[in-house]
Amino acid sequence: MSFFQAPPGLGNQYDDDAFLQGYLARTLPEDMFRSLQDDFRELGELGGKYFYEFQQRDRLNEPVLTQWSPWGQRIDHIEVSPLWKEAEALTAKKGLVAVAYEQKSGALSRVHQFALNYLVQPSLDVYSCPLAMTDGAARSLLSLGNQALIDHALPHLTSRDPATFWTSGQWMTERTGGSDVGLTLTEARQSPEGWRLHGTKWFTSATTAQMALTLARPTGNGPGGKGLALFFVETRDAQGRLNGIQINRLKDKMGTRKVPTAELTLDGTLAVPVAGLTDGIRNMAMMLNVTRTWNAMGATWSMRRAMALAHDYAKRRVQFGAPLSEKPLHMDTLAGLEAEFQAGFLLAFRGVELLGKLETRTATEQEMLLQRLVTPLAKLTTGRQVVHITSEVTESFGGAGYVEDTGLPRIQADAQVLSIWEGTTNVLSLDSLRALAKEGTLEAFFHEVEGRLSKVTDAGLRPCVKTAHDALEHARAWVSGAMANPTTMEAGARRFSLTLGRTLELALLSEHAQWCLEHGHGPRSRAAARRFRQNGVDLIQDEIDLDDSRLLS
Repeated sequence: MSFFQAPPGLGNQYDDDAFLQGYLARTLPEDMFRSLQDDFRELGELGGKYFYEFQQRDRLNEPVLTQWSPWGQRIDHIEVSPLWKEAEALTAKKGLVAVAYEQKSGALSRVHQFALNYLVQPSLDVYSCPLAMTDGAARSLLSLGNQALIDHALPHLTSRDPATFWTSGQWMTERTGGSDVGLTLTEARQSPEGWRLHGTKWFTSATTAQMALTLARPTGNGPGGKGLALFFVETRDAQGRLNGIQINRLKDKMGTRKVPTAELTLDGTLAVPVAGLTDGIRNMAMMLNVTRTWNAMGATWSMRRAMALAHDYAKRRVQFGAPLSEKPLHMDTLAGLEAEFQAGFLLAFRGVELLGKLETRTATEQEMLLQRLVTPLAKLTTGRQVVHITSEVTESFGGAGYVEDTGLPRIQADAQVLSIWEGTTNVLSLDSLRALAKEGTLEAFFHEVEGRLSKVTDAGLRPCVKTAHDALEHARAWVSGAMANPTTMEAGARRFSLTLGRTLELALLSEHAQWCLEHGHGPRSRAAARRFRQNGVDLIQDEIDLDDSRLLS
């Protein structure tokens, strides 16, 4: 009984990630890439050592809501975990939001920002949640042009000083539903002091934020999304008292348990309209662009963390006379997962690249059309991939993967939110169809895929090129035929959208593999492209029996 299994370990998450280094070397100008090395390496060290170890120690600390003081006063105070407090300071100091707005790297500032976050966020207990909403709020205020709110809030949202840095909430979901926010019941009423909000928000993440953007229906407005307005709320007044907000309870969630998600009652909450008193949903468009990009990147760094631990453990765990890393079946399983991760990484970062071009107004007309489609495709495709990968990685650890104090089950539980938050896979599939309704979008997507594939010349990648072309043509034929039947179109939207996402992933991965072969980065990404092709790309079914669907559902 003297045996003790060595746990998996992590090193510097930049030095140990050759795939990230290859992507950055290909994407960033050489002088920029060289100038950012120290920052990447510093965040990689924090992500693999200090904060990873902190995360393990901090495992049992979750947000605590205290509603009443000892003397009977309603205080509704949420105490977050010690790790979250350090994560907030780290965010400001390292510019994990600010980098995108300082734009010192031009159109590549988003790549710079998300590379930093990719290296450290897996060890920050989903602190990326408030950062996504903070980033989305900052971009929304800028895009909607309310100068008074920009002057007031933006310096806080993009601050590098922990003492002045703000995070933002995003309060949309009510009891009436999550995705159909047009059903929002919160009412905005005029008062001598300004607009005041009355209603219940059923699911508000990162409730400790200093501000929030939320939807409400001004008195007298009509139903649906057009009758809603987008409002700015500061959560506390100058004396630190909550602004007409009562915290009813913290949500008892499957995962993301470190995130203080709450159910709120707004009882006269003072608020400021961000952009008029109608079209609230339309005014959220830039916010969704940003938060869905964070979601896709969150899936990417979650996949990377799961794979890093699985690869390390496979070298340490000896079974039947050899390490798991030398067992053909285990090798084959991890290879399939690694291919999915690499493909998802490139799709998520393609969305990041397009967002950066859009924000710096350097995007072509074709790239603007492409961005509208790639953002939901990246979110829904990586959301499915991360759930699959983290489940398989949990299984790869055997019983240890199911034991909470190893920290491994949290990776899988936290990953599940990524296919739900900011739109489920089905909702995002319908959003993808709506993006395609804009003339020229489908052509822009085909041009993107075909342009990537045209750069691939290696003989070993020819089957990948053929598979991507075939899937693209199948998608073109299916959508042309389905347009005549809205029911068929909706029923097949998920398979169609995932096919588009996986086809673009294969094209991006094949192109990257070609670059790696030509620039001394080795054949590993070629192997990933070939394995990803074998995992399956074209998911479209030409015939969907709706009668069978009704019977089975």
